[in-house]
Amino acid sequence: MGALVLAEGAEFTPPGVKDFNLPPLFGSGYWLSFTKPMLLVVISLIILVTYFMVSSRRLKVVPGKGQFIAESIYNFGRNNIAREQIGSADFKPFIPLVLGLFSFVLVNNIFGIIPFFQFPSMARIGFPVALAFLVVYPVYHYVGFKRHGFKGYLKKELAPAGIPGFVLPLYSTIEFAQKFFIAPATLAIRVFAAMFAGHLIIMVFTLGGSFLLTDGEGIVKAASPVAFLFAIAMTFLEAFIQVLQAYIFALLSAGYIGAALASEH
Repeated sequence: MGALVLAEGAEFTPPGVKDFNLPPLFGSGYWLSFTKPMLLVVISLIILVTYFMVSSRRLKVVPGKGQFIAESIYNFGRNNIAREQIGSADFKPFIPLVLGLFSFVLVNNIFGIIPFFQFPSMARIGFPVALAFLVVYPVYHYVGFKRHGFKGYLKKELAPAGIPGFVLPLYSTIEFAQKFFIAPATLAIRVFAAMFAGHLIIMVFTLGGSFLLTDGEGIVKAASPVAFLFAIAMTFLEAFIQVLQAYIFALLSAGYIGAALASEH
């Protein structure tokens, strides 16, 4: 039985929420501290601005690798997200917003599997909440009010034609909660939850494998490579989810804008 136990006194403490509350890089207190996720957000902005400026500075008919990648990302955001969700008549003014949301969320998600960075910024709820409530939320309601007028927009969203009178109070209440509170909240929670859970799972397998290797005995120690293999597999899966969540965030944001602009509910 001794071959199946851990070294005497060894105890594995699984990672949890506390591991996402990183100590400040400098400063102190809730409002005055500057943390690693904040730094990563700043770095992501520098990366994106620099990359798109450099790649578009000298455009060529036959693009190089940098220009080709930038054009591919632009065309994807333009045609596959903005145009499809907002409509061919209205999508052009929103291309920068959709492209920016997709690129920003993507880079901050990918940070989670890049050595040295190794933390997805969107795993801190404040960042997706800020994007959803301070960027997407005001935009799609603003364009809705601008297109249909204050009363017209509220009527379109909360009391569309064809709703029976006895159902209208319940319908309007549900739609009001959905359009003004639930939609932006779920937009933020979706990407946050995916990044938080994915990073937590990778940490469990990585730290668990390290613990078995250093503190395990016999067969338990020999099982550590299995944990590392799962960590590698989960990293590849997480990379796919990181890209997918960036796409979903931009897609839903464009969809909200398109729905606000649409003439019918």
